[in-house]
Amino acid sequence: MKRTALCSRKAFIRGVVLMLFLSHAAIAAPGAVMYSNPVLAGDYPDPSVIRVGRGYWATATPSDWAPLFPLLHSNDLVNWNQLGNVFPKPPEWSMGNYWAPEISAHENRYYVYYVARKIGGPLAVAVATAPRPEGPYTDHGPLLAQEAGSIDPTTATDENGKRFLIWKEDGNSRKLPTSIWAQELSPDGTRLEGEMKELIRNDAPWEGQVVEGPFVLRRNDWFYLFYSGNACCGLDCNYALGVARSKTLLGPWEKNPGNPILAGNQTWKCPGHGSVVTDPQGRDFLLYHAYHTEDSVYVGRQALLDEIKWETNGWPTINQGRGPSRQAPAPHGYASHNGELFFTDEFKSGKLAPNWQWPQYNEPKVQLKSEHLELAPTARHANELVGAVLAIRSTRTDYEAVTLVNLSGMKPGLFAGLAAYGDQDNAAGIAAGNGSVIVWRRQKKQQETLATDALREGNRIYLRLNATSGRLFRFATSSDGRQWKDRGSGIDLEGDYLPPWDRGVRVALNAGGAEDAPARFDWFRLYPVRK
Repeated sequence: MKRTALCSRKAFIRGVVLMLFLSHAAIAAPGAVMYSNPVLAGDYPDPSVIRVGRGYWATATPSDWAPLFPLLHSNDLVNWNQLGNVFPKPPEWSMGNYWAPEISAHENRYYVYYVARKIGGPLAVAVATAPRPEGPYTDHGPLLAQEAGSIDPTTATDENGKRFLIWKEDGNSRKLPTSIWAQELSPDGTRLEGEMKELIRNDAPWEGQVVEGPFVLRRNDWFYLFYSGNACCGLDCNYALGVARSKTLLGPWEKNPGNPILAGNQTWKCPGHGSVVTDPQGRDFLLYHAYHTEDSVYVGRQALLDEIKWETNGWPTINQGRGPSRQAPAPHGYASHNGELFFTDEFKSGKLAPNWQWPQYNEPKVQLKSEHLELAPTARHANELVGAVLAIRSTRTDYEAVTLVNLSGMKPGLFAGLAAYGDQDNAAGIAAGNGSVIVWRRQKKQQETLATDALREGNRIYLRLNATSGRLFRFATSSDGRQWKDRGSGIDLEGDYLPPWDRGVRVALNAGGAEDAPARFDWFRLYPVRK
């Protein structure tokens, strides 16, 4: 009797262990393949994402980098490729501050609501439409521009099927309270109708002077308004993300007493301004931006992904309140390949890769010819050493960039170079031309040549830039790509002044010093360096 009972007990325990193992395996199986944040390395603030069929489309803030508003595609929410841009050139009515695009779909048409500053006027919310998510997009101009500025648009459909524009009034720019507003859209989504209604304003201590970056998700019987609060950008940022809910789109709205639901941790700081997408299995994911605590402002605000979980009380949680995740189960079972950490261009395709950017106020003259690129400044910037700029986002703080310059036939006075670039007034680099190699710095519009050496490499010269900690730069040249000579006395050039308030540092090819004179680049390579 005792032996039978003992055997039964052992069998029971084995059964329980087996069930626990199988249960654990069933739960862990989807997490066997992990992805790592960021899913978009580099400067991709204010990301917006939608699902189209079984794929996903995203865009992000370019600020003052053209072409405007990147169009990115993914099959798994983790690995992304840039396929184009919304606008090849800035809309004629605008003059800068291209922020916070929101991509959406309605009745087989695609919309990008975005922010830009009107010429001589305030920040405005505008819209462009297309028959397909990849474009081409037609601009319809501004929908509104409040005196204090209107930014961070999104759209939502209310409980009666009416579609609304939701945005932030930029009151904090004038030291006023900030409000999130809603107003009904016309059937074609290009005009506003009726009166606007305030949804929420900054009235919680953690929000500081700002509530912004709204996104509305309808789930079961509730509307959920995800929003960000406090200072978004720069070294002193303290951004975080909260949520409010309401039974009706126009309120009243109840803020989560547990806000913020997403704040910084040891790896990522100042997370916020995202959008929610639902996968084919019904899971909700937040695509948002944050600064890496080590990469900091030098790389910029990178795009991260985290799954939203829903508690029994109806409130959402993200990563159990522990801040942005470093790794998480891959939504579609595909690991991240981190392809965008590396960038190479041999200039053989006959078409400029969509990843290249230039200052929207300084479009360079670019030609692709017989497996090389020709870059020339416009008349307005020809006499500047920075001159024409063609740039790529940095994706880490430690990296190496190399290019091969062909100096044969180059016009006297012209310099071809490789630079770390913040904006037209703040950059540092190495350049070759006029029989010399120079290391230079430009800070707050003040140009300075730090070193000048005779050019002995011949007509083909390799230029190299090495970055450490995002702000320390060294430059070198070579005649064969193997034996390198340090330039600038072989010391680190301090570049902590480079990043603008809301952008990361780019790596740029540049040509300047002479008008109507192209510099020839045979190829370009950028890759991270392990610490």
